[in-house]
Amino acid sequence: MLKEQTIRKPEQKPYSEKDIGQSFMKNQFKVDLRTVSEKEYNRFITLNTVRDWSQLSWKAIGKPYEVKANSKERLDWEEQNNRDMDPHTSWTYFNKAFHEWFVKDVAGEMKESRTNFLKSLGTFKPTEIRTALGEIVKLQLWNYAHRIQDGIWDPRGKRAMFEGLHLKKPRILFLGAAEGYEAMQLGAMYPGAEIVMVDYDEYCKTTRFADFPESYPFLGENPRTGGSTVVYKDELNIEYVVDDIRNLDFGKEFDIVLSVGLLEHFPDEYKHEVADWHRRFLKPGGYAILTTPRNQVRSRLYYRVMADVMNHTYRELMTVEQMGLYMYESGFDILRHGYIKVHNGLVCQPR
Repeated sequence: MLKEQTIRKPEQKPYSEKDIGQSFMKNQFKVDLRTVSEKEYNRFITLNTVRDWSQLSWKAIGKPYEVKANSKERLDWEEQNNRDMDPHTSWTYFNKAFHEWFVKDVAGEMKESRTNFLKSLGTFKPTEIRTALGEIVKLQLWNYAHRIQDGIWDPRGKRAMFEGLHLKKPRILFLGAAEGYEAMQLGAMYPGAEIVMVDYDEYCKTTRFADFPESYPFLGENPRTGGSTVVYKDELNIEYVVDDIRNLDFGKEFDIVLSVGLLEHFPDEYKHEVADWHRRFLKPGGYAILTTPRNQVRSRLYYRVMADVMNHTYRELMTVEQMGLYMYESGFDILRHGYIKVHNGLVCQPR
């Protein structure tokens, strides 16, 4: 049941086990503490559509869709500097733009944007009208994708994708961690986890992760009872490292190596290297978990309309078959694969 909510409780941790089974609409995001029954499972994840990865070919499945609508910031930067924007700069621009949307009071800004649009009509200036209308479209799309559909975090889908791993108190390495959402969800699901987040943009540690709401509840496992419980960010064991993945000196010491939206930012000639980053730090028997944005019509529309927010870097949209074949050809066995609202997901192990 979805409940419209403004101020619910004054304390910093407003949700507890009595809220499990419910969801609440906030001004910036949705809280979802609903569990998934076996009967409902296939509504949230479509699993294991490929029976034999050795029989899959690129000729049969095609290559990923490259998103070519670049942000205005990137185009302006490249014009001013007379060269392609380098990856580090592009990620810095992207992280700032993306975070600014995450912290928006979406409900309030939608109301303000409608007011601004009505004012623009009175100017009879086409440029101002187009700008105001464009802002309404972006806010409406962001509101639908992130706040109503909860497609970016998608907690029920991600939990369905991550469940059932045979792990106790795992060490988790998150490559390209940004705000760290998925590692925190895994940490809630597998009690006693040690989480190491890595990103080479310091803004991710000091702002995106630091500003992640302390009041956001993750649905996890109670280690004493085996039942569901509510877990908060400050209850998790997290270390955040600012460095290039290629410089990390960890050994094969992690039970899970995780990446979310990483593989699709590299052209084919670099994808084997990205796959190797997941292999390099895994214990024997450990799991590599990856997600990428799905190639579907609404995702293509989203990245076109939201280009100024999303498209500072090289980006592809994939099918789960394409994503899995990259990892299979890089020496991984695919244990589980599937797709949720807007992401593909893999759980795999090195052969």
